[in-house]
Amino acid sequence: MPDQDPPTEEPDDRSILDPADAEAQDASAADEEAADRPSNSSAPVDGNASSGPPSDESMEVESLHFEDDDLGVKLRHADEDQLDGAPFGIIKVDDQGTVEFFNQYESDLSGMDPDEVTGRNFFTQVAPCTNNRLFRGRFKKGVRRGELDETFTYTYTYKMRPTLVDVHMFRDEAGNNWITVQKY
Repeated sequence: MPDQDPPTEEPDDRSILDPADAEAQDASAADEEAADRPSNSSAPVDGNASSGPPSDESMEVESLHFEDDDLGVKLRHADEDQLDGAPFGIIKVDDQGTVEFFNQYESDLSGMDPDEVTGRNFFTQVAPCTNNRLFRGRFKKGVRRGELDETFTYTYTYKMRPTLVDVHMFRDEAGNNWITVQKY
C-alpha cells in the first residue's frame, strides 16, 4: 500500500471570519443558549450570569454544615442564633487566640459555659490541650501568613475523656479566625 497523507480538516468557518463577524457569531450563540435555558432560571436579569457563589454582600445563610465549601463566608454572615444552633462546634478567636464567640455545641462538648470562655485565650486557658505545635502552631503559622485554612483530626483531652474530632481552622476575607469542630 502506498503511503497516504492523513486527511486534512477543512478550517472552521469561524477561524476565517474577521473579528467583528466573530463577535456577532458569539452574541448569536449566547442568544441561542439563553433561549434553551428554562424560563424559571435563576440567572440574573441583567445577563451577567455568575457561576460562583452568591456575592458576599447579599449572602443569606439558611443552614450551616461542617462540610460546606463556603463555610467561612456563611459563618461571617450568620447571626448568633444560627451559629449557636449549628450541629458542630464553632469558635471565633482573634489573632492572639482570644475567644470572641463560643457556640452551644462546643459548650456541650467541652462542658464550659460560653460566657466564661469569651475573652479568654483558647489555647492556654480554655483548651490547653491545644497549646502545641500540632494545633496552635498551625493557627499561628496561618495567621502570620494571612492564609489560615487547615483541616486535621485531633483528640481533645482537657477536662474530658479523650474525644476524637475533626478540626477546620480558617480565616475569612474580613480577617475573622474560625475554629470549627466536629465530633466523631
